[in-house]
Amino acid sequence: MTVKTRLFVDQPLAEGNRVSLTREQAHYLFGVMRMAVGGAVALFNGRDGEWHGDIVEAGKRGGVLECAAQMRPLHMPPDLWLCFAPIKKTRTDFIVEKATEMGAAKLCPVQTDFTNSERIKQERLQAHALEAAEQCGATYVPEVTALQKLGTLLDRWPTERQLMFCDEAELGAATSLARATRGPWAILIGPEGGFSPAERARLHALEQSHVVSLGPRILRADTAAVAALTLWQSALGDWTT
Repeated sequence: MTVKTRLFVDQPLAEGNRVSLTREQAHYLFGVMRMAVGGAVALFNGRDGEWHGDIVEAGKRGGVLECAAQMRPLHMPPDLWLCFAPIKKTRTDFIVEKATEMGAAKLCPVQTDFTNSERIKQERLQAHALEAAEQCGATYVPEVTALQKLGTLLDRWPTERQLMFCDEAELGAATSLARATRGPWAILIGPEGGFSPAERARLHALEQSHVVSLGPRILRADTAAVAALTLWQSALGDWTT
């Protein structure tokens, strides 16, 4: 039996476990999707893989599903952070959505010298990551961290984590990750105004930094995020064997 509807639940999943639905989840399944008792939903929680869940109770304000069998084990994405400066609301949402689809393990909003947005709604962005995971078939939901200053992030930078620094000042320069090795990585995308001279100097001096160009044209920040993730995944991620 093919199960088309997927749902994230923050509850343990195992054979025979019963999962209680929130009011919002019940409205989605029984009001929007018109499902009923006897129907099946694919369940995942970011820890226990994907499970076949049978609807055993259905109501307007709640419902219960029972785990029947695991359909897929947990598949972790590469150990990759996407660090990005928040931009306009819908375009930041786009970055979170696409980064989830493309296999980032953690999303780290950073405030740079030229960042226009000084705050984010972390819970809303986390909800976007969750929805993207439901849609793309992922069994893992990346964490969206709180906004922090770029300088603070770099002060605490892990020595073992390599950094792909997408520098717009390197426009058109040769880009290669051919000599890079797999392991913990991060990608850094700047704001619409680019990085300041001081930030650029510090990033170039960082021992773990790999400075790359994203082509001969200046990309919008949301486009740059997708391009950078594609470049990294094709060279070092789980797109390759």
